[in-house]
Amino acid sequence: MQRSVYHSQSIQAWEQRWFAQQNSSLGLMQQAAWTISQQLIEPFNKNKIQKIAIWCGQGNNAGDGYYIAAFLKQHGFHITVYAAELGQSLDLKQAVQYALLNRVDIQSIDYLLSENANHQEIPTFDCHIDALFGIGLNRMLDQKWQSIIHLFNSQIGLKIAIDIPSGLHANTGRALPCAIQADQTFTILGYKAGLFTGQGKEYVGKLHLVSLIPIDTELKPLAYLSSEKIVLPKRQAFGHKGSYGHVLVVGGHTDMGGAVIMSAEAAFHAGAGKVSVVCHAKHHQAILARSPNIMVRDINALDEKTIQHLLTQIDAVCFGMGLGRDEWAEHVYLEWFNLLNQNSHLEVVLDADGLWFLAKHPQQLNPHVYATPHSGEAATLLGCKPADVEQDRIVAIHNLQQKYAGQWVLKGA
Repeated sequence: MQRSVYHSQSIQAWEQRWFAQQNSSLGLMQQAAWTISQQLIEPFNKNKIQKIAIWCGQGNNAGDGYYIAAFLKQHGFHITVYAAELGQSLDLKQAVQYALLNRVDIQSIDYLLSENANHQEIPTFDCHIDALFGIGLNRMLDQKWQSIIHLFNSQIGLKIAIDIPSGLHANTGRALPCAIQADQTFTILGYKAGLFTGQGKEYVGKLHLVSLIPIDTELKPLAYLSSEKIVLPKRQAFGHKGSYGHVLVVGGHTDMGGAVIMSAEAAFHAGAGKVSVVCHAKHHQAILARSPNIMVRDINALDEKTIQHLLTQIDAVCFGMGLGRDEWAEHVYLEWFNLLNQNSHLEVVLDADGLWFLAKHPQQLNPHVYATPHSGEAATLLGCKPADVEQDRIVAIHNLQQKYAGQWVLKGA
């Protein structure tokens, strides 16, 4: 089953189209708050969570918080709202009025930060709910808001974020520069990219989707999540090692034999029936001593004709592990990779030093080539800094695919 992941602007466009169909923003706010509060009541009662603090900012996310406060108050929970100075949104003001009508205790966040406040005197709550910022946040937080987030994170009790942990960029998953450390996040309408990439997973906790309205089919997802587990097919009783594919690992410069050994063993763990390694002959003894089921060839003893013949016996190739970056390695890259990129019957994983040489000798990759850089290698390929890649990993991987074609996996979160 695939689940769609969206850019924050797509979610906002989704909302605007919904409002254009005579649906109100206030109604959506109330629906989100009611749905979330209904999902909280049973686990709160089960875990004896009674005293709840809801921290509200200045925008629509805060409106969700005020309505959640009112709905939970109606079910007998003891609610305190710590409130920022109100923004100009009419929906937010109505949400505050509804909370007051339900006798919700509303206190000032600013007082908590003042010199007169004693942080030790903040009551102990069973749960703190973050409704400070939503998905529109795209700037670095000033010192005041950083202090609020640090104060929230320092409290004892379950921590829940509404839509996205405040301080986290909805598209990149970057903390700006700090974010709410949630145990659970209830994200509204659709999954946002920042919940899964960058630093997102460090802050989100257990993730719940609050769908609310029909999916807008005009919106193209940014990416997809797959919940399918990768399960190796059951081996047939009459099968043999030749029935399950032959993987070739190419690399292993004189002082980097470990890379090809680990890659070869990983190929067996992934289900390959046969695995061969082409590397410096000095590594052969170590390879066979560790894994005698691996076949070895001397990389220096193979000419182009022999390589082409060998590739006819292979189903997949892992290229570049421990290859090195000297003149010898460059010769190996140019001799081997042009053949691999042109050979459409092979699945090719290009990694490590192979990526470094791709940056040095750029070419368009065929669809059967899977390049697997980490952020440092991706930066080399794009001519930027690793920090630029980490700042927006999704943009980075799109740029890699546009520049080099092929298939790309950016390591990391």
